[in-house]
Amino acid sequence: MAGLARTAPHALTGIALQVAAMACFALLDTTTKFISASVPVLMALWFRYAFQAVATTVAVLPVRGRSLLRTAHPRFQCLRGVLLLTSSMLAFFSLKYMPVGEFTAIVMISPLVITLLASLTLGERVSALRWTLVIGGFLGTLIIIRPGDDTFDWTMLLPLALVATHAWFQILTSRLARTEDPVTMHFYTGWVGTLIASLALPFAWTWLDSWTLWGGLVLMGVMGTVGHFMMILAYGRAPASTLTPFLYTQIGFAMIGGWLAFSHVPDRWSILGIALIATCGAAGAWLSVRETRVPVAPPES
Repeated sequence: MAGLARTAPHALTGIALQVAAMACFALLDTTTKFISASVPVLMALWFRYAFQAVATTVAVLPVRGRSLLRTAHPRFQCLRGVLLLTSSMLAFFSLKYMPVGEFTAIVMISPLVITLLASLTLGERVSALRWTLVIGGFLGTLIIIRPGDDTFDWTMLLPLALVATHAWFQILTSRLARTEDPVTMHFYTGWVGTLIASLALPFAWTWLDSWTLWGGLVLMGVMGTVGHFMMILAYGRAPASTLTPFLYTQIGFAMIGGWLAFSHVPDRWSILGIALIATCGAAGAWLSVRETRVPVAPPES
């Protein structure tokens, strides 16, 4: 009991950091949607990654020194950076055409997709309940995008491509996290994205006459960087099984951001789809917590 009392404050701090990170990411997405109406997507993408890379280097390199660069899997670090850059590019294009709340809800089926990929590629056993939650999450997505409906547009498929890319990114991250320093992973992710985006920057650069747009670009960089650092701090204070349910607070923050910035309120079908995704995702997270607390009986001899 004494141990629980000592660890509880750390877990609560981790939860608070996780929720704050979700608020940062929701603000990042809301700002991205605002910026993408006037700024080339590739230029905004470069700015977001360059800010993160430089801020991480300035904050961490003087403390860690050359040990920050030490990695046993440079190829996988590069692949992880490419996957996250691709996910970010798909997110930027998605937000250009979609409301923030609906976009965030679709992206939140990523944990369910990871469950599916873990079963297909890693041979992990998936219970019937988990399969039900995966199906429920996909149904929620279909309710939001409504293929065949008059409101459907091909751009609504962009978040699904993002979900697939991000799921592979998360699976690779989980593998690397077993042996790699998370700060080192964060460092390489920022610089790989920056260097690749720099190749396209000369073709996308446009001088902006509005200080509001420049401020938006800076805000994107700040929110992306601070959000990722908060997540790193959160996972250092509480286990993933405790923090995962709070990922879904981002949907609420995103809906608030869409309402305040763009006066957008999801229609009743979109709200139903969002609720179904959030319910299935949160139930999946609760199931993960439950499974980690229940000891597995040894096989009978």
